[in-house]
Amino acid sequence: MSVRRVMGTEVEYGISVQGLPLANPMVASSQVVNAYASATVKARRARWDFEEESPLRDARGFDMARQIADPSQLTDEDLGLANVILTNGARLYVDHAHPEYSTPEVTSPLDIVIWDKAGEQVMLDAQRLASQARSSTPIVLYKNNTDNKGASYGAHENYLMRRSTPFGDIVRHLIPFFVSRQVVTGAGRVGIGQDGREHGFQISQRADFFEVEVGLETTLKRPIINTRDEPHADPEKYRRLHVILGDANLAEVSTYLKVGTTALVLSMIEDRFITTDFAVSSPVASLRAVSHDPTLQQLLTMHDGRTMTAVQLQLEYLDLARKYVAERLGDDADAQTRDVLARWESVLTRLEQDPLQCAGELDWVAKLKLLTQYRDRDNLDWNDAKLHLIDLQYSDIRPEKGLYSKLAAAGRIERLVDDPTIERAMHDPPTDTRAYFRGRCLEKFAGDVAAASWDSVIFDLPGRESLQRVPTIDPLRGSKEHVGDLLDECDTALELVSRLTAR
Repeated sequence: MSVRRVMGTEVEYGISVQGLPLANPMVASSQVVNAYASATVKARRARWDFEEESPLRDARGFDMARQIADPSQLTDEDLGLANVILTNGARLYVDHAHPEYSTPEVTSPLDIVIWDKAGEQVMLDAQRLASQARSSTPIVLYKNNTDNKGASYGAHENYLMRRSTPFGDIVRHLIPFFVSRQVVTGAGRVGIGQDGREHGFQISQRADFFEVEVGLETTLKRPIINTRDEPHADPEKYRRLHVILGDANLAEVSTYLKVGTTALVLSMIEDRFITTDFAVSSPVASLRAVSHDPTLQQLLTMHDGRTMTAVQLQLEYLDLARKYVAERLGDDADAQTRDVLARWESVLTRLEQDPLQCAGELDWVAKLKLLTQYRDRDNLDWNDAKLHLIDLQYSDIRPEKGLYSKLAAAGRIERLVDDPTIERAMHDPPTDTRAYFRGRCLEKFAGDVAAASWDSVIFDLPGRESLQRVPTIDPLRGSKEHVGDLLDECDTALELVSRLTAR
């Protein structure tokens, strides 16, 4: 009924070693993660527990055979790459050729912003530590999605939904929403096509890399709707919607609206509130066409014969969401739900009038305004290498180099959270999900935690012959309210586990 649900994000960061264009990115990524682990993780490093993962289970009712799966899909295999669980409940690890940060589970859009921004700072510290070890060849990280040479890397979102919701309803109602959502959530990109060879500017960094409407893959034949059925929670109660087509956002309003509006649409789908057919003809082609038109005039053809722009389609979803919240919550709607609706309407209204009015809130508009200023000043065509460099520099996470950071520091991009809050979130977990239990255990009993995952913490306790697994299958248990006093009272992990198992 609102924007609140269990959710999280995963961001792969672009990586380069200055002066060494042929440097192995997997090695460099491992150096980044290991540098942070060595400097910050207490006593010993708990390993990631892969036992409960099932990346080849498909929401359409079958399992993909391992022998035909692409190696990138086998995320349940321990390849020995750097992999760290942080005291804030997050995961920092190497995903093939990129360092990746997965936020802890949270329950609101604003908390996504907080722990996603904490991830940027974790990556910044990790980059600095790794660069110090390399001295003359520093590593640089970028929060972006493509190297403009044909490769793309992900910025994924995860939302827990009711298992009872028919998957067909999710597909039917989300595809049009995702095709049009990029006008709010795009990160902006110089270059058209997967290799960026065609000249121009587009709204989304990811749109050109999607090839099918529905599928299990994440790196090949990328689908608009990913069908991985791996809830990391009670499978009888939950499914986890794994969203892979979003951009890596730096602007806090973009991130906030990305997850806030999606959470609202998911609530409407769960409650079968959407009865209008928003189906778009040729969704993959439409996704790209919308991205390629920053004037926002590209018309989408609906299955019922109507045509409308992506902004107009978003306004249709907004209108439904307003009616839904008014009908189901009325005056009891929480502050973030009301705020998401108000910001969504404000942004769409101004995008329809003149997109540049949103330069202080949305990544793609902020980037376009910056690039346009350079183009006008220096009379540059879109194929000029300087513009590609500016595009890349926007996403450089170093505050002294990154153009986003400079715009935010100058007050030209709106902030939703302050630096002290982000600093705390680098180390402290959210208090209202199981991430609190995971993070506190790692902070207080690091030497006794042998492994952990989203749905368990595994202890290696003195006097016990076998490892002790504490399941955390309910994402809303293990919160501060649930176990905070117990964690405070227990002086040892043995005492904690004994009291938990005695309950």
